[in-house]
Amino acid sequence: MSTRLLSSLSSVLSSPSLPFSLISLFVLLVLVLHLWRLKVISKLHFPGLIVTEPTLVRGPGVWRLQFGPWLWEEGHLTCFPVRCRLGPLFSMQLGPHFTLVVNSYDLAKEVLLTRGRDFAGRPKMVLPVMQYTLRTADPRGKDIAFCDYSALWKSHRRLVHSALSLFGEGGRLQDIGKFFVPPLSSSSSSSGNAFDPSAAVTRAVTNVVCTLVFSATYRRDDAELKEVIDYNNGIVETIARGGLVDLFPWLQRFPSRSLTKLKQCITVRDRLLQRKLDQHKASLSDGDGGIDPRDLLEALLRGQEGQKSEVISDDHVLMTAAETFGAGVETTSTTLLWIIAYMLHHPEVQARAQRELEEQVGLERPVRLSDRTRLPYVEAVIQEGLRIRPVSPVLIPHTALTRTSLGGHPVQPGTRVLVNMWALHHNPTDWPQPDLFKPERFLDGRGGRVSPSCFLPFGAGPRVCVGESLARLELFLFLSSLLQRISFSLPPAGPVPDLRGRLGVVLQPPPYLVVATPRHT
Repeated sequence: MSTRLLSSLSSVLSSPSLPFSLISLFVLLVLVLHLWRLKVISKLHFPGLIVTEPTLVRGPGVWRLQFGPWLWEEGHLTCFPVRCRLGPLFSMQLGPHFTLVVNSYDLAKEVLLTRGRDFAGRPKMVLPVMQYTLRTADPRGKDIAFCDYSALWKSHRRLVHSALSLFGEGGRLQDIGKFFVPPLSSSSSSSGNAFDPSAAVTRAVTNVVCTLVFSATYRRDDAELKEVIDYNNGIVETIARGGLVDLFPWLQRFPSRSLTKLKQCITVRDRLLQRKLDQHKASLSDGDGGIDPRDLLEALLRGQEGQKSEVISDDHVLMTAAETFGAGVETTSTTLLWIIAYMLHHPEVQARAQRELEEQVGLERPVRLSDRTRLPYVEAVIQEGLRIRPVSPVLIPHTALTRTSLGGHPVQPGTRVLVNMWALHHNPTDWPQPDLFKPERFLDGRGGRVSPSCFLPFGAGPRVCVGESLARLELFLFLSSLLQRISFSLPPAGPVPDLRGRLGVVLQPPPYLVVATPRHT
């Protein structure tokens, strides 16, 4: 077996928290995978390369790779140098699943847009869908991101898209600065104390999402806000550790602290969301609803009434609320933390963005959504943050629903397809000096906004992120409000942030310290 596989095995076996039965199971699993890998070499159903370390063998067609269970640690970084050596398309065996990996914009466009419906399926994944549906008879079909493509899914997605669009340009997002600036300002006193911004940013984003989903606005020390943050963090952490269970669902039958914690966090979340849903239903039945829905839950409940029979159930509504927290909090806060980290490396970027804010908005009134057209550089900073450190370096797997083709190669139904967003956003042909943080990439010669077609931070086609528009508006208001009122700097003699990232559910920056100085009273 490879040196890397032995290293991964050693690190797992050395964990003091792992029960002996699970260690034995892991050893057996690694041996089975290794023997199975050697056996399947003669049974390829897709032409191409087989990599059996350290020998490379090339056949006609697409390159073929064999990967072990370490892929989750740094899959995007593993695939990117392989893409440079082997080309934009190769296949690999992820456990029992034959998988194609797409590493170029042209092929990604084919998967997401040109043949978007052919590849619109989702594989059956245990951990991501083990959410509200744990207590239902049907473990699938209630969410948006991981549900398979179907008429019910399309109806549900239309309802969610319509509900989210109600809050895009309205007043619900205009006060976003009040959630951010006081916590960050108080975290770093006038004496220049350094602090880790992740907790304050996560708390502020969570508070905003709570306002949008069920009209709750919390104080900093509110117990219910802490409960929301704790269960959301717990779900993110445990899902990140459970990649093997998605490849081998039968592993969930064995004792696992991660799965136990995941179920506990889900129970807490379900109890809170059910309570909020019951309160909203009672409010609507009493005639307390206004002309416009006050939040996402109310918008979904009103839309539910317009559906035929019970197609969109309460479970659909609750799963939508759960996904809004799962996707909205982690992705938004992570993107903001990456941008702050890069501005600490490039203080000239922060200075230019703040100068634009002073000239176009000033320092007194809050930034409004209508200011977006006057702040192209601030928008470019956000775009470059999404490019250089994509929150999802590899998109959620797609599955071929029918017999189709990709890059001229035949693809069988059920084939999994991974779109390597890291490779797309770091291709030097499309992005000169791709590892440099250069917001100017998204500006034309006159300083206006541009967005290259190869920039796909939210995906595209039938499976594009349903909350893309809302996420872009939130990021604009979050970042512009922060830069209008706060300047970020490194602590005296402090190290610059580590930009390599930690891959879990999303690609997170390692913890770092910052000094936040208020720009005016």
